[in-house]
Amino acid sequence: MSDPALESTRRRLTARQADTVDRLGQAAVDLIAREGFAAMTVRRVAAAAGVGAATAYTYFSSKEHLVAEVFWRRLAHSPEVAHESADAVTRVVEVLWHIAMLVADEPEFAGAVTTALLGKDPDVEALRLRIGRDIRDRLSAALGPDTDPDVIESLEMLYAGALVRAGMEHGPFQEIAVRLEKSARLMLR
Repeated sequence: MSDPALESTRRRLTARQADTVDRLGQAAVDLIAREGFAAMTVRRVAAAAGVGAATAYTYFSSKEHLVAEVFWRRLAHSPEVAHESADAVTRVVEVLWHIAMLVADEPEFAGAVTTALLGKDPDVEALRLRIGRDIRDRLSAALGPDTDPDVIESLEMLYAGALVRAGMEHGPFQEIAVRLEKSARLMLR
């Protein structure tokens, strides 16, 4: 697979285009932090990034697509967790904690990711599949090749539920991440 920084949901990017996409992503995160996801539009993000709205729309079909892409890039660029523990449960908890921490310090962005990933936009659906495969691969690596697929699917559901709870603001994301760890440990006893 090529460098995720040069991949997009819609097309392969040159280095210059990847820079534009990165600027749009950072502008989106900044705008969400200041004004919330509801106030964000692709046009406003484009203006903040110093690019035309038409340019932004060549990369992103919607604000949901833009936010999902930012999350995907964070996940794709985050290193695999080094599995130093012999305990499979500890390895799974490390993976889940690592993924949860990608948005833990940005509650507004965490909520936006939840909302965006629930979208019906075909580009969001493609990213949801990429994100799901990545998380599945990380969980599978933590548990080993002979793990029952139902266990992996249950852990995926657990993570998805935690993301929804965070998006619904059922407490600080750090608390939800702690609850995610407790739930995973209960599930894998």
